[in-house]
Amino acid sequence: MADSALMNTYARLDVAFDRGEGAWLMASDGRRFLDFAAGIGVNGLGHAHPALVAALTAQAGRLWHCSNNYRIPGQEAVARTLTDHSFAQTVFFCNSGAEALEAALKLARYTQKKRGQPERWRTITFEGAFHGRTLATVTAGGQPKYVNGFEPLVDGFDRARFNDLASVEAAIGPQTAAILLEPVMGEGGIRVAEAGFLRGLRTLCDRHGLLLLLDEVQTGIGRTGRLFAHEWAFDAPGLRPDIVAVAKGLGGGFPVGACLAAGDAAHAFAPGAHGTTFGGNPLAMAVAGAVLEQVLAPGFLEQVRQTGALLERRLSNLQAAFPTLMTGVRGIGLMRGLHLTIPPADLVRAAFAEGLLLVGAGDNVVRLLPPLIIGQTEVEAAMDKLFTALSTLMRVTSPLPARV
Repeated sequence: MADSALMNTYARLDVAFDRGEGAWLMASDGRRFLDFAAGIGVNGLGHAHPALVAALTAQAGRLWHCSNNYRIPGQEAVARTLTDHSFAQTVFFCNSGAEALEAALKLARYTQKKRGQPERWRTITFEGAFHGRTLATVTAGGQPKYVNGFEPLVDGFDRARFNDLASVEAAIGPQTAAILLEPVMGEGGIRVAEAGFLRGLRTLCDRHGLLLLLDEVQTGIGRTGRLFAHEWAFDAPGLRPDIVAVAKGLGGGFPVGACLAAGDAAHAFAPGAHGTTFGGNPLAMAVAGAVLEQVLAPGFLEQVRQTGALLERRLSNLQAAFPTLMTGVRGIGLMRGLHLTIPPADLVRAAFAEGLLLVGAGDNVVRLLPPLIIGQTEVEAAMDKLFTALSTLMRVTSPLPARV
């Protein structure tokens, strides 16, 4: 693609998809791929889901865009669904995860100002995190590969160690406004926040007057088997975050992001404090409403949990069969990671050659983020392809492990 008019921002694999159905993608050259990347956790309902197609086409014939200077009934309906099924009291709609995180960070500072503490403006984040590609969100994540070349970085972020409460408490100072983390690090290598750590952060926030911000851009909307991943830890009365950013799965492939808030943060913003041109437009809200209707349908999340448990068992079998290549399986629900002894890109390419789409991550991990609609058939098909890919990568003359 040396003569491409596109900026050189992606190391793209040589394939172009022109059709999708469920968990499968069909390339323009006739190849067929089992999609266990799902647009990096976006296509939660798979490709061309009938309910999403119907919602989008029906709305497209009525109204695409309307300024946020006017009421948008779809926003009111989707916000009510989200608040009825979560900790939140209010919702701000935007277009992406990075925008949702920007809104969350601004809201935390604004809330502290409304509390009469404008000196509190710094946010504690965590080593290995990823929160987006804007200047503020790449700084919040702090990973060198994303910030190099963009210095000077945005001030206002202090780093702590993931799953280490003592390091968080040591980072709290008189200027600290909030703590921000992913319940499960996605780009950082499918590292799961321990339940006690999340509950401990809530206690620290209460003790020091801080806001607890959660980045559920990748973990939210059913990915872990609950509507939001923090629900696994915050299952007791009174345990809740203050602000949560979501995107990816909320639109099922259509660009939708949202910032959810509770407590005094829910009503801190005033007209003019924050805004968006395209966020929450009628097309986006039609799709988001259809996504939530499916995800919140009886039995849907239970099926995600069951399929996630099956996937974990099958991946653990693979790890036992290929201990020189795989050293562990991480994650929750249908957000799984394979910790490798080889470069993740090697397995991504080998799986691609077998017709399976995966995505790399930090900490030498490959992610599996399949559509939430998969079942045993898709899990077994993926395991067959992974077995073949791993067998190819072994490059040994001794007999291969028994198929699992």
